[in-house]
Amino acid sequence: MRTFRIVLAVVGILLGLFGVARLVTQIPSYSLMWLAVWLIAAVAIHDGLLSPLVIATGAFLRRSVPDRGRRYLQFGLIMGAMVTVIAIPMIYRRNSQPESKAILEQNFAGNLTLLLGILGGLTLIAYAVRVARDQSARAGQPAGDQRDA
Repeated sequence: MRTFRIVLAVVGILLGLFGVARLVTQIPSYSLMWLAVWLIAAVAIHDGLLSPLVIATGAFLRRSVPDRGRRYLQFGLIMGAMVTVIAIPMIYRRNSQPESKAILEQNFAGNLTLLLGILGGLTLIAYAVRVARDQSARAGQPAGDQRDA
């Protein structure tokens, strides 16, 4: 197992170095400068805005949502956030490219709304299944042995 990890680490480092070499040799320095600015801004936005927002949301949910429902709500929020983060640039860039680049011609705002609705519905169904299972398990217990959820 140790040898496998070492080989995996070496392969990862070599692939990373190959990527950096390709960036430096094939991308203009002006574009590399903007890439560096973008990466620094991404770290600043993540650490200064998104991480505190996620921590505050988690603390709020901990205080206001029961344990059984919280895990499903957190799952739905995390999945919805990941899908939204992917869709926002495509919504913003819609109609900015020629028609030959057809991927940006879709209605991403409508698709995002539909996907978030599906995620919300599936999360709600999963929670309902959990509640039904808990109730059927309680129905099989003696009357004095029932627990609160």
